[in-house]
Amino acid sequence: MKTTGKDHFVYQAVYRYLTLLISEAGRSATLRLPSLRQLADRLNVSISTVQYAYSLLEKEGRVYSIAKSGYYAQASITPESPGSGSDLLETVYVNARRPGMCVLSADDPASLQPLDSPLLMLERELLRQYPRQPQWQVQPCGELELRTVLAARYTSSTVHCWQADDVYIGADLRGVLEILIAVLGLRRTTVVIESPCDWVILRLLEAAEVHVIELPMLAEGVIDLQQLESLLNSEPVRLVILSSVLSMPRGSLMPDVHRRAIARLLGEHGSWVLENDCYSELDDSGDTPRLRDYLDPDRLLVFSSFEKFIGAEAPYGFVLSRHWRSELQRHFLLRAFRLSPIRQKAIARLL
Repeated sequence: MKTTGKDHFVYQAVYRYLTLLISEAGRSATLRLPSLRQLADRLNVSISTVQYAYSLLEKEGRVYSIAKSGYYAQASITPESPGSGSDLLETVYVNARRPGMCVLSADDPASLQPLDSPLLMLERELLRQYPRQPQWQVQPCGELELRTVLAARYTSSTVHCWQADDVYIGADLRGVLEILIAVLGLRRTTVVIESPCDWVILRLLEAAEVHVIELPMLAEGVIDLQQLESLLNSEPVRLVILSSVLSMPRGSLMPDVHRRAIARLLGEHGSWVLENDCYSELDDSGDTPRLRDYLDPDRLLVFSSFEKFIGAEAPYGFVLSRHWRSELQRHFLLRAFRLSPIRQKAIARLL
């Protein structure tokens, strides 16, 4: 159907109106929808506009038509309610596909991100601006434009500042963490990590024969400072891995006073800290201070991924570090990650 710009928005409004009618009907076996003429009169639009909205819903399988009778809505099927199944993994998969559910795990059982995101629109625009070349300039640690944007994004003061040369971008978070384990020499060393923790991180540490001490989070979403201090005094701790602002998978927000106390304790012991910043973008307030804002930047590394807040189109992982520059560059060269320069540029523009 050829439409003007105005009509384009009109049929979208009709589409939204119909989806609202269908959702309000709930699990009704059959719902007869208004006829083309009834809906056109009710919404003061043309019949062709209503017909086009109905055709979109038919393609999605949400509406079906009966000759000389009209349009009907398909009965909606409500997924199994949480905890009602006998198999835990099946329950997770079922609920991951529930409408409105946001899965935060690194091993998402279902891809919930739409493909028509602003990232892809930016990428298409950049492809028109930058003609395809047979060979791009090799940037093994990531596109310079994206590294520059990330360095500026993580800079919060003259003390806590980063440069593009401090940023390293890999194909995914797993590959970046494997490089960090090698560069930091964590094999057969002791690492303290908050618990519960992302099991992908735990599996990587286990594969490297790292002695992992899990520090349980208390009910208030805080860490037992006395227990942490006892571990730092009694164990040869090589590294402490903590969340930036949100503790996952629990999703709890650590109080700012407690973050300051942790940073003070780690500073007194001169501990190296690896900050997990994967979920910070999910903090709705946006201006909550991060743990790194209170830590010594010369004893700090930060790792994160774009996937949690941009989507599956941006699976890249990255790390920020002021140290081990030659070792990090060497490992990224050895890995030879194949990253799309245009997509990296699009991520930079999106950020």
